Amino acid sequence: MDEKEAMFRRLAAEQLEPVNGLKRLCKWIDDCGLKRGAVTNAPRSNAELLLSVLGLSDYFQTVVVANDCDRAKPFPDPYLKGLQGLKASPNHTLVFEDSVPGITAAVAAGMRVLGITTRNPEHLLLEAGATFLIKDYNDPKLWAELEALQRETAERTISS
Repeated sequence: MDEKEAMFRRLAAEQLEPVNGLKRLCKWIDDCGLKRGAVTNAPRSNAELLLSVLGLSDYFQTVVVANDCDRAKPFPDPYLKGLQGLKASPNHTLVFEDSVPGITAAVAAGMRVLGITTRNPEHLLLEAGATFLIKDYNDPKLWAELEALQRETAERTISS
């Protein structure tokens, strides 16, 4: 492991904090029985470290990393591979992204994207195609949207 990689691993273990509301969102997803995947341009070793530090090592049913596809984000390939792993369709997904390449990739894969404004300016996330923006996972706009999706799903189930 080179010096830069060693420093990244040390800093991640010492300083990485979950975005506010992450545990609440994960519980809601669990309670709803939804499928979940992680898609990242990071190498597998870094992705596994980050997931471990956040307590999410066993949370995702599929994890797609940079080396899993010939083309990384901003191409749609990683998200399409994630959909394949989950046996899900793009129109039944909701992506949480904080990067312009990630939003570009998810939109190109036909997925709905919520932009998280923790790292990039709002206007860049919107220009990339984010459906709407949240500041963190406690954002009231997020919970209003999730409740609306839940009602919509319940109504479709009842009328089917």
